[in-house]
Amino acid sequence: MRVTIEDIAKKAGLSAASVSRILNNTGRFSEATAKKSAGHCG
Repeated sequence: MRVTIEDIAKKAGLSAASVSRILNNTGRFSEATAKKSAGHCG
């Protein structure tokens, strides 16, 4: 099964937009938010 941005966002308690910004390294996000997302990416 393929993991989607929405799946990661839901597990991390973030918005899909935040996860997208982190994965694409664009826009603003804190180191803490990036770590939340990274913990659910694989």
